[in-house]
Amino acid sequence: MGNNSLDPTIQQFRDFINQHPKLRKEIRKTGRSWQEYYEKWMLLGEEDSFWNEYKEDEDSSYSEDKEKNKSEFLNQLMKYAENMDIDKVQKQVHQLSSTIATIQELIDQHQGARKGSRHEDSNPFGWFRD
Repeated sequence: MGNNSLDPTIQQFRDFINQHPKLRKEIRKTGRSWQEYYEKWMLLGEEDSFWNEYKEDEDSSYSEDKEKNKSEFLNQLMKYAENMDIDKVQKQVHQLSSTIATIQELIDQHQGARKGSRHEDSNPFGWFRD
């Protein structure tokens, strides 16, 4: 069943509801019937000031969702931090630092060996050394 089989006024009311998200929330929250609001919409029309309280800026909805997500993230982060063993973290950071230092030493040794071997390759017989 597509939307084409609906009465045009019902489709217009659906469009109206989609433009008033607070009205949808209100109906779902209170449990009042859609019929009640449909009848008001038919009597009052779309431009009546009664509907102004149900309009919602898209920006405010977006910012509310964004703030909610930030709050949830911070709560999760705080729970994680509370359960964290600082001594273990400190040990892991120290191990990581030691590993990086070892890798740097190996790289330096490898680069030093390559430089030395290039110098020797350029003078394979060792003639005219200083």
